[in-house]
Amino acid sequence: MNYDDIINLPHHVSKNHMQMSIHDRAAQFAPFSALTGYEEVINETARLTDELTDMDEYVKSEIDMKLQLLREKLRNRQSVNVYIRYFKPDDKKAGGKYLECRGNVQKIDEDNGYIIMEDKTSIDISKIVDISINEKINTFD
Repeated sequence: MNYDDIINLPHHVSKNHMQMSIHDRAAQFAPFSALTGYEEVINETARLTDELTDMDEYVKSEIDMKLQLLREKLRNRQSVNVYIRYFKPDDKKAGGKYLECRGNVQKIDEDNGYIIMEDKTSIDISKIVDISINEKINTFD
């Protein structure tokens, strides 16, 4: 094909429409995703969660005894440093994950069933799977 008859003609500029900016022209060639949100759904589906394992009665009893000791120390105004391993349910899907927390306990919220740490972490007492109390005794003045 030979374009000799049009190659040297002047570029047409419309009298009715403004010329498109370079930015707008470039946008015409931007990638297009026909399925908006699809990638997020795939990533969420692929994200793994753990299941809360059932504890035997011996482990539950041991945790209850440690919680009683913790309550007693807090009533005596002792600073209590603990290690707690607990299950946190996932907000979006079944299951959750196991987390660990180390630090000083601020208080136990008996009404709502939570241990409140000094760093403001709230731990659901019913989801605790392991707890250790540091025996170093510091009293409040």
